[in-house]
Amino acid sequence: MSVVPAEVLPGSALAVDETAAPAVAELGPRARLWPSLCAVYRAQLSRARVARIPLLFVATFQSIGIMILMRGVVDGGAEAQAVVAGSSVLVVAFVALNLLAQYFGQLRASGGLDHYATLPVPPAAVVLGAAGAYASFTVPGTVVTAAFGCALFGLPVAHLWVLVAVIPLAGAALAGLGAALGLLAPRPELATLLGQLGMSAALLLGVLPADRMPEAVRFTRDLLPSTYGVEAFARTFGERPDWAFVLGDLAVCALVGVVSLAVATWAYRRAAVR
Repeated sequence: MSVVPAEVLPGSALAVDETAAPAVAELGPRARLWPSLCAVYRAQLSRARVARIPLLFVATFQSIGIMILMRGVVDGGAEAQAVVAGSSVLVVAFVALNLLAQYFGQLRASGGLDHYATLPVPPAAVVLGAAGAYASFTVPGTVVTAAFGCALFGLPVAHLWVLVAVIPLAGAALAGLGAALGLLAPRPELATLLGQLGMSAALLLGVLPADRMPEAVRFTRDLLPSTYGVEAFARTFGERPDWAFVLGDLAVCALVGVVSLAVATWAYRRAAVR
């Protein structure tokens, strides 16, 4: 007598229907970019709020101190406009470039990227969310620095509203560069060094008047993303600002921001799979 499984018997309740399609597990919807970006932004903003506020004061006082020192050698005119604009954007460079390079360098070294890699969020949302959170801390310091500089050098404050465009565009360009430096650096110490060098370049090439620089240094200055934010802001201090040039500088700054954030996203994917 042979033993036959009950599943194959015609009259069995457990008989298998060969025409029935196999059951497929239903997956949840893919995470979209904008909701994921907002979630990462809020998380980064809440985590960095306590630790970054003292550093923001340092960045603001540093820029104000530079303007006070430059007041002894710069009387006014185009040079004063360059000093105030460069010192204001320097606050953005300190936070978005320097601190973000350190953050991603430490995140990569400590294995924190593995946590983000397990989350159902696009890589671009991680980079953009962190960059946006760090750039948000620059708003109060940049406004205070610009207002203090205008009062110190006697510059008009009628067009300070242009900071609404300068801060996010310059912040995006510098944050993308800082994130890329932190993610591509093989060691966190090197990421910190690169961030410090980038901020020093923004200080020397952005605050000092371009007319007093050698030709080779001017060419290097044109390669710095923050330069175009400085130029756009400095042009608004004139009696009749040429808004076409202002918009052109802001457009270049926006283009550099898109490219730098794209490079940072690629660097994040490269570092997350290793």
